[in-house]
Amino acid sequence: MALEDLVMPKLGESIMEATILKWLKQVGDKVEMDETVLEIATDKVDSEVPSTAAGIIESILFNENDVVPIGTVIARIRTEEDGSHETPLPPAHEPAAAPVTAEKEQEAEVVSSEIKNGEVNSNPAAPNKFYSPLVLNIAANEGISMSELEKIPGTGKEGRVTKNDILGYIASRAKKGTDLQSASTASNVSVPSIAHHDVQPTAADWNRQDGAIEIIEMDRMRKLIAEHMVRSKHTSPHVTSFSEADVTNMVIWREKVKKDFEKREGTKITFTPLFIEAITKCIKRFPLVNSSVEGDKILIRKDINIGMATALPNGNLIVPVIKNADQLNLTGLAKRVNGLADAARNNKLKAEDTQGGTFTLTNVGSFGSLAGTPIINQPQVAILAVGAIKKRPVVIETPQGDSIAIRHMMVLSLSYDHRIVDGALGATFLTAVAKELESFKGTEF
Repeated sequence: MALEDLVMPKLGESIMEATILKWLKQVGDKVEMDETVLEIATDKVDSEVPSTAAGIIESILFNENDVVPIGTVIARIRTEEDGSHETPLPPAHEPAAAPVTAEKEQEAEVVSSEIKNGEVNSNPAAPNKFYSPLVLNIAANEGISMSELEKIPGTGKEGRVTKNDILGYIASRAKKGTDLQSASTASNVSVPSIAHHDVQPTAADWNRQDGAIEIIEMDRMRKLIAEHMVRSKHTSPHVTSFSEADVTNMVIWREKVKKDFEKREGTKITFTPLFIEAITKCIKRFPLVNSSVEGDKILIRKDINIGMATALPNGNLIVPVIKNADQLNLTGLAKRVNGLADAARNNKLKAEDTQGGTFTLTNVGSFGSLAGTPIINQPQVAILAVGAIKKRPVVIETPQGDSIAIRHMMVLSLSYDHRIVDGALGATFLTAVAKELESFKGTEF
């Protein structure tokens, strides 16, 4: 007999934790190699976790809806290496379910707080004071400011604030407020409500003041997206540069070939593969925008994997990735773009479809917006947004003189991590993309 650890698998470079959605096997159940044991979810995609051994589920260490760091043991499988088939024994030697869960949950918080993308150095005077995404989320929901959070004593590793610490503080604060209110009522003296000056009214407070309000609970994906966006802002100092491109040649070419292209290739030609083709050409000239940061080191990615932000029917966003986009021709890009977009809309993306992105494109123009200031998709260092294509009168410079003409114009905006990408590089790269789009010639189909 032997025990095999089943660990939370790594689902992507920027994914540091996953939520357990459903256990498909229970303690005592038999599993085969590669048989699905549980379903998990990240801020990018839902996935299944297969068994890494054949045997009997000996113990399950986390419950459904628990958030578990990548690499953590989530279950143990008893294998039968000697070929015997004994009746499964009850896991009496295992700790009780509740204590194990509580212990692992605290470990998860400590590990999460050490994850680079989730670290927040909120006090220059205390450079080692970090907060896990879970603690930050609770603080935000309870209206606790960073200055107030820093005053909470921590019982975790190196004095870090754990979930129990902040929940205990919230309970204590509520009790103090109740005691003070009771004292003021007894003495018939009006005492201002005790609240930190940075604390904002909660939804319940507003509801008491005005009944014309609807409270909607965030779904799981929206919560994860919110956490990912906040983490990105805490991690990277964002700078956004803007440029404008005359894409008239591109618009005319697409209009000319789109019917023949679809008939010949069996897929539509949209603007997205044209944008991606221009981006990959410019990344080869400016490879630093295709990098990431690890401590004080810059990792320049040799592969050019372009993520494309895609809207889901429920309004959430997901970023499927086109691997080695620079090695695909326009037809290959079109088929890959359409295939991933369809899979995203039909909830058929696989975990690997959202992994390994090195640069992201988001099309804010598809919703009618002229421009946007996108948030970097960690651990990348840049994201390009393209706005709506609009006809406008512009000045055309020719050897014969200037003239005014109606052209198809588009605004591009590049948000970049100012730790790595300076303004000169960001603006130069963005201008290069704009010129690449303007000089588009296309091919015949």
